[in-house]
Amino acid sequence: MPLTLGTRLLRMQLRLTKPIARFATIDDARKAQDQLGRMSAEIFKTKVNFEQVDFKRFAASFAVSTACESPCDRVVLYLHGGGYTAGGLDYAKGFGALLASQTQLTVLCVAYRLAPENKFPAAQDDAMTAYQYLLASGYAPEHIAIAGESAGGGLALSLVLRLRDEGLPLPACIVTLSPWTDLMLSGPSYSNNIRLDPTLIRESLAYYAIAYAAGHENEPYVSPVLGDYTGFPPCLLFAGSDEILLSDAKTVYKRLKKANVPCKLIVAEGMWHVYPLYGTPEGKIAIEEITRFIRTQLGMDQQDSAEEAIVPA
Repeated sequence: MPLTLGTRLLRMQLRLTKPIARFATIDDARKAQDQLGRMSAEIFKTKVNFEQVDFKRFAASFAVSTACESPCDRVVLYLHGGGYTAGGLDYAKGFGALLASQTQLTVLCVAYRLAPENKFPAAQDDAMTAYQYLLASGYAPEHIAIAGESAGGGLALSLVLRLRDEGLPLPACIVTLSPWTDLMLSGPSYSNNIRLDPTLIRESLAYYAIAYAAGHENEPYVSPVLGDYTGFPPCLLFAGSDEILLSDAKTVYKRLKKANVPCKLIVAEGMWHVYPLYGTPEGKIAIEEITRFIRTQLGMDQQDSAEEAIVPA
């Protein structure tokens, strides 16, 4: 299906602003992401309530749908993107509110510690702490979904690798949007899509990788493209055909299939990094798919029989 006119215009606008991003500092990125999150949360203020959660090392908040169905005992653990260097609680609450509103569930938005102040495994440790908090709070593992975009998508996979390795209960499912899973920057799309990608800059990704995990880039907990996914719960992955991180999602999908994990990869033709967050018609379709998947895997809706990958030929 060809892109809508509005989507094509948005893509052009993103490409025009891309050169400015080359000169943005980490502080600039943090401020911009938090402002974006505040704007998004404002949209859903009548549909979602926020409840602060106090952790010792990081901030977090529940985003609770006002339409959450009693006993409201299902939850999504959401891990935000930002190259492991940006994204505070305000940003996390933005997409968390969207997830809560669409799924009619409770979402735990986690503002894990950021690099370069806090290097690997700080983000993974914080994600682990948040997950164990949900278990300790009475949420059954089969009632927990984990979702993340970009770095948060990679972190979601990293977290479940660690849970599996440590023999802890696994969540019901995982959703990742343009997951950053290759901090070695070794996949073919890092070269093939440099000119196509309207938002991401390879040099910036290289800097983020060093800031977060210098010396650990070839470890599965940092680069889940190297992971063994035996025993994983069902996974739903999204990517844009034109983004630098396309091969990250494709490689993880292949490894999931190799491990016989029920999974689905959706690659949207002509779209870019974390495209479901942009409110385009294509993005709205993706959000509907995410909602169906999460609610199905958490036992709230009937099983969707479609498990095949949707990948351009």
